[in-house]
Amino acid sequence: MTAAIDLQLCADCHCLAARRNAREITRLFDERLRPHGLRTTQFSVLAMLALGGGASVNRVADALGVERTTLTRSTTILERRGWVKSDASDDARVRPLRLTESGKRKLISAYPAWKAAQDFVGERFGGRPT
Repeated sequence: MTAAIDLQLCADCHCLAARRNAREITRLFDERLRPHGLRTTQFSVLAMLALGGGASVNRVADALGVERTTLTRSTTILERRGWVKSDASDDARVRPLRLTESGKRKLISAYPAWKAAQDFVGERFGGRPT
């Protein structure tokens, strides 16, 4: 190796640290939501639909920063459980989603667990997410 680079700096890589923190935070939220039969990604879909009064798969995927295929896997599970409903559309490329009454109840019952995780992470890492 040449003396011009210091690979030891890679041990303190900000990108790797952020990914490590993200996995730790995800595990924490998943642990808190598990008793409610939800993963954090699924909770986020329910919350997004509740906030927006429903939306297309593309719009939800964009808002949550996930791939459409990833979101489709989550929404399929949520639909099977009766928490989300996919409505018919004149355009086959658009798949509108809405929260069912059962989904609203699930969201409300899981909210305290989500809030506890949110508060814990906020205290540990400080501030509001950007």
